[in-house]
Amino acid sequence: MATFIIGLAILIVGATVYGRFCEHIFRPDDRQTPAYTKQDGVDYIPMAKWKNQLINLLNIAGTGPIIGPIQGILFGPIAFITIPIGNILGGAMHDYFSGMICLRDGGIQMPDMIRKYTNKGVFGVYNVFACVLLLLVGAVFIYTPGDIAAVQVFGFDGAAGSVSTWVIYGVIFAYYLIATVFPIDAIIGKIYPIFGAILMFSAVGVFIGLFAKGYPLLNLWDNWNGALFAYGDYFSVNHFIPIFFITVACGILSGL
Repeated sequence: MATFIIGLAILIVGATVYGRFCEHIFRPDDRQTPAYTKQDGVDYIPMAKWKNQLINLLNIAGTGPIIGPIQGILFGPIAFITIPIGNILGGAMHDYFSGMICLRDGGIQMPDMIRKYTNKGVFGVYNVFACVLLLLVGAVFIYTPGDIAAVQVFGFDGAAGSVSTWVIYGVIFAYYLIATVFPIDAIIGKIYPIFGAILMFSAVGVFIGLFAKGYPLLNLWDNWNGALFAYGDYFSVNHFIPIFFITVACGILSGL
């Protein structure tokens, strides 16, 4: 438990000290955001601050950034240190600066930013990379909630060949299309804040439960015999790199 508390202290100190440093470097001001200067009723629409915060939280806390910290906990107590440090120096800082750069540049999105500030070769490579990445992300964000809904919510078998599974996949995919086509405040602005609030409630509940129930979170200096993990096993089966540097790193760099 002590290592877990040290990780929390790193987050708090990092947000206070390094967060202020990043803010000092960027120097935010009171200029109007693109939601006002380019207001079109579709993509640029002013919304309440609390809604924007919950929507942004939900956008950050996707499947990978949630599973990443969970896998990190299963990986061992070292994740209690690496995830906070990675969030401060990489994830949170990257999210803040990329968002502020977007605001300062008229709400420009990444493809247009690549086109504007690089050459055609870089833009072409980026487009290929982005298309492949978005295809993979789209697939994950369909089958992951689809499998959970099929098995845990509706009680189906969740098999890849089952009609029920593909019907649920289709409904989720249709929702993504509708949320993309409709104005930002019509679907996302109404549904995402609810999901964001549920996520916050769940996170607070888990946090309280850790202390109230006294779950045995191991420390770096504890005896790990009988634990769920053994670092030597990860190396012996050549799983250390994909598990830590890909799966866990998704949680480290998510900025959550």
